[in-house]
Amino acid sequence: MFTRAKPGFQKFLLWKTNNLTQHQFILILSALIGLASGLGAVLIKNLTHFIQELLEGKLISNVHHAFYFIFPLIGLALTYAILKYGLKKKIGHGIPSTLYAISKRKGLMKPFQMYASLITAPITVGFGGSVGLEGPTVATGASLGSNIARIFQMNQTHRTLLIGCAAAGAMSSIFKAPIAAIIFAIEVFSLDLTLVSMLPLLIASVSAILTSYFFFGSDIILPFQLKDKFLISEVPFYIILGILAALCSMYFTSVYFKINELFKKIGSPMRRLLIGGIGLGILVFMIPPLYGEGYNVINNLLTENYLQALGTNLFNAYLDNIWVVIALLAGLVIFKIVATSLTFGAGGVGGIFAPVLFMGSAMGHGFALIVNNLGILKNPISVSSFTLVGMAGLMAGVLHAPLTAIFLIAELTGGYGLFVPLMITATISYMITNQFQPHSVYTMELALKGELLTHDKDKAVLTLMNIKRLIETNFIKLRMDMTLGDVIHKGVTKSSRNLYPVLDNKSRFVGIILLDDIRPIMFDRDLYDKVTVQELMQRAPEIIDIRKDRMQDIMRKFQESEAWNLPVIENDKYIGFVSKSKLLTAYRQKLIEVTV
Repeated sequence: MFTRAKPGFQKFLLWKTNNLTQHQFILILSALIGLASGLGAVLIKNLTHFIQELLEGKLISNVHHAFYFIFPLIGLALTYAILKYGLKKKIGHGIPSTLYAISKRKGLMKPFQMYASLITAPITVGFGGSVGLEGPTVATGASLGSNIARIFQMNQTHRTLLIGCAAAGAMSSIFKAPIAAIIFAIEVFSLDLTLVSMLPLLIASVSAILTSYFFFGSDIILPFQLKDKFLISEVPFYIILGILAALCSMYFTSVYFKINELFKKIGSPMRRLLIGGIGLGILVFMIPPLYGEGYNVINNLLTENYLQALGTNLFNAYLDNIWVVIALLAGLVIFKIVATSLTFGAGGVGGIFAPVLFMGSAMGHGFALIVNNLGILKNPISVSSFTLVGMAGLMAGVLHAPLTAIFLIAELTGGYGLFVPLMITATISYMITNQFQPHSVYTMELALKGELLTHDKDKAVLTLMNIKRLIETNFIKLRMDMTLGDVIHKGVTKSSRNLYPVLDNKSRFVGIILLDDIRPIMFDRDLYDKVTVQELMQRAPEIIDIRKDRMQDIMRKFQESEAWNLPVIENDKYIGFVSKSKLLTAYRQKLIEVTV
């Protein structure tokens, strides 16, 4: 529901209607949303860095390693207090919550989501939560785009497009990679790749990156320039890296959801906070590189500065042994997702984009070191190149976004010298992972519930349809103990339908009676008291369970049964019927809405 617009706003709406087409207005909004998303990214990053600088100040610099244990717990406790006593609302994970809003809330996001992550994500990450800031930044921008679209009463298609613009703007501002940001919005949010959608995405991405340049200058998260050229002799190793990336991707997703399920079983939020916070504190204390986002670790790996990358640990004295370094890198790959999952389980706010890049860099770097130190090659392979390609491989597998992975690394390195190996590794990783895990970390939970929008137009339309609005209830209900006479007098004479649901004494659906079933005997009064409903009824060709059946399942049941009406139940109780004609009419209407 919308409140009455103020006179000034009404004048603006009138001016807009008279002077701008809808497409022109969307282009203007996309620029504004890109600018706002860029500002959101700047705020989240700066707040996080401010907190980190405070914690790493002179007062505790000499004993900072000991504080690795307590800082994450403090940050998670502060986040919990803000959510419980300040915002008094639950914040979902950034990108999954945005996908849910698109799939099930017609792109409508609540206003508090515009600022909630701005407050909580920097505290979580700044105090050492092992998660990223990209997801919260995207969610902040997406909520802004959604609420702007709501103010101007735009339809679902335009709301979704503006959410995509916000996502592109956020990613463009963070990584200074405008092309990869557009591809990210298309791949992750299932936007249509048309000229109508591309232009707003491009404008949002450009305006966001200009904002980032204005506040951050030319500094980027991963300031690295390619030095080593791609050699055709390295292709077999990039293929092996793609397979390794697929295995690590499946490990990432499995551990993430298993730990998530374990925390769901813990009823008390305070217990989740303590268990997750203490577990994270122990991990970060033992393995300091797991602290925070981890971009410093990635940059130090790219320059092969192992003392800085691997931090202060029990094995510092042995870092001149390359196999110790490889073992420590393997530990980073294994435990980063554990630390990330503990952060989420304890109630932290963040994203998984940075952890994916972190794990991918450690995986690719470790793989290159193994190959170079096995003594099987005359000329060593490029460690930095494999570090970068490893990031793309894991991104393609975990996020199911191979094109984003390829273009992001290509843009970050300032050229396309690694384009071929990026394509090889990302494609192999994605293809293998997709065979065993058809959905990404972002989409798996929605997909299992049948609530995921995809690039498949038919599936997307079915997902957006609401079956409850299609249920018809004007059917005369019959009981099993009724006679033919009751059917005639209480059913046929009072109903305009030729179909009657049959229920037992507990209102559970047991079958149907068609008018055609009783037509041969309905005028034989001698049978009125002799024939019962139980003798006349038949099984329904299919039954729709409103709690279990997705819209795709419902369509399939209509197709296979060839029925024109199917009964709907909930907890075995009869609700009504859905007709094929009404279902198809609703489908056509929804198709028109999402295509406009």
